[in-house]
Amino acid sequence: MRKGRLLRGTNKKMFLLHLFFLISVLSCTANQARLTVSPSSSQLYKGDFVSLSCEEDDSSAGWTLRRNTSKKQRTQCGVDWGKKHSSSCNITDLFTWDSGVYWCESREGPISNMVNLTVTGGSVILQSPVLPVMEGDDVTLLCKTKTTPSNLPAAFYKDGSLIRKQPTGHMTIQHVSRSDEGLYKCDISGHGESPSSWITVTDKHTTTPPPTSTPPPTSASITTNTPAYSSFLRCVLFPVGAVCVLVLLVLLVPRQHFRRKPEGKTQNY
Repeated sequence: MRKGRLLRGTNKKMFLLHLFFLISVLSCTANQARLTVSPSSSQLYKGDFVSLSCEEDDSSAGWTLRRNTSKKQRTQCGVDWGKKHSSSCNITDLFTWDSGVYWCESREGPISNMVNLTVTGGSVILQSPVLPVMEGDDVTLLCKTKTTPSNLPAAFYKDGSLIRKQPTGHMTIQHVSRSDEGLYKCDISGHGESPSSWITVTDKHTTTPPPTSTPPPTSASITTNTPAYSSFLRCVLFPVGAVCVLVLLVLLVPRQHFRRKPEGKTQNY
């Protein structure tokens, strides 16, 4: 008899563990979108055009494009800024206050890679990869001005230190590694200096870009109201809460439902 109770108790525990695992998997395995930017540059001029798209298996249904800027947090394309066009969100006339962090978000909370865009009113920009770069790849940086040819001599800097000077304004980093990750900018004599942009390097075995990159802190940094926090709620607190509710239900069910009638006894009427 005691052995039977122990077995029933063990079965209940295993059931709850399996149920917790199932809820966690269903809560956290939603497909992530991939945010793409056209033109593919992390720095843009004031007045330029940019198009952003949330792509997932050749479809963008169900995804919302959001951003954090120095002025507002978690604002939505088509409502607070930009115009929706088919599966894209277009900003036809960029302003400096459009600088910030952009990402795709679904109703359930999963996020895409985050893209940090900088819009400048200056005359020099550094064209660098807007998405993380894979280890071993070659990366070309272009220092250009808005009104003059893009082949002027330029100096390139990483984390504030001069890397090299290039006579044509192009610099290629061959076979990038984690040590190449950092903050880059360029300078063209007589025209000025570009803003700084963070270049992220990912491992070769990474199949998708990480949900967050690690740019230096800015006024447009992600806060606890962003989808990263929503994912924590969805993937951790929700499954734990669901299991707690199930445990309470099991404990509150009347024991009579689990008892068998004693053998050999009849009920009198």
